[in-house]
Amino acid sequence: MHNSLDRAYAFWFNKVKIDPVEQGFLIRQINYMFSRLSLFAYVSNLKRPSDFERHVGRLVFSFCAFKDWPLPELEGEEGFDRRGLKKRLAEANDFPLLHDGCPIWLDELGKSELKGKWDEQRVALGLESKRFIRTNTLKGTKEELAHLLSEEGIVTKPVAGVPTALEVTSNSALFRTKCFKEGRFEQQDAGSQLIGAFVEAMPGMRVIDACAGSGGKTLQLAACMQGKGSIIAMDTQAWKLDDLKKRAKRAGAFNIEPRLIDSTKVIKRMADSADRVLIDAPCSGTGVVRRMPDSKWRDGRENLNEIRTVQSDILERYSKMVKVGGLVIYSTCSIMPSENERQVENFLNHHQGEYELVEDKQIMPSSGFDGFYMAKLKRIK
Repeated sequence: MHNSLDRAYAFWFNKVKIDPVEQGFLIRQINYMFSRLSLFAYVSNLKRPSDFERHVGRLVFSFCAFKDWPLPELEGEEGFDRRGLKKRLAEANDFPLLHDGCPIWLDELGKSELKGKWDEQRVALGLESKRFIRTNTLKGTKEELAHLLSEEGIVTKPVAGVPTALEVTSNSALFRTKCFKEGRFEQQDAGSQLIGAFVEAMPGMRVIDACAGSGGKTLQLAACMQGKGSIIAMDTQAWKLDDLKKRAKRAGAFNIEPRLIDSTKVIKRMADSADRVLIDAPCSGTGVVRRMPDSKWRDGRENLNEIRTVQSDILERYSKMVKVGGLVIYSTCSIMPSENERQVENFLNHHQGEYELVEDKQIMPSSGFDGFYMAKLKRIK
């Protein structure tokens, strides 16, 4: 229960070889079940999370009833009231949290931070996530990519307001395509792509991606810079940077220099050196829970104070890497103001006359994209 769904999928589908389209279908259904786990637990009359593993059959049975699919055989569940399924499904409509698949901890946090805006976002977070890809403009245009994918049986459509994005509307195995192997695209939410564009990275600049991870935004920045200038991709986890190296090679992004943060000296040595510093800070991930539905069932409030402290510390230390006149871009995949606007406000209050807010944006899940926040800060002293 403590491993992510992505790791579980990688483990099981590595052992069981099935058609990629069928694999994609199974993943979507499992994700959907996790996104509304509280609903199917209620219908199955399961009271405690410890019951879920022992009664997976009930959950699957209830899921099939919800979908109005043929009901599977159910063994070893003699006490389970199958006849009451439809009634309990109807009753669940009277409880929005059940129907939207929203755990109590997330509902309480959302109400506390977003007030009257929360209900719309709660509903949106219960919907199925869309599939977006980012065109690698180092290897061609969005129109060329769409044409090549169509020849491989992949149906896409452009995304309004996001020049590099395509939405995949067919049930397709993207990572087995020739286009992917040639590095023509990366899977990346359209909202995340807006952060990359927000950085305003230009050819010839020196750019630091300070929390690069496996490099989704790093690769986008390399394309924005047309491969000219330099990008320092930094992270505290060496295995993520190793993954970035492989992705960069496939994408043809050769102006990226991975750099491991293995001491505080690494950051200090780079003071006043960059035109742009992207700080994609660790966060609660509340903007992307529909893409990682299992995360909803781990109480995110437990670590939230610690996360906020880390965010504040990273913004304080990493912002020093930008030159006077350069830009710091602070971003998260959270929709909670305490991780976003308030962090920026606190930073500016401590650095009056040194940095100024140029602009900030909040993308909400109700937009159809994942939830993200981004703020552009200019160093003026």
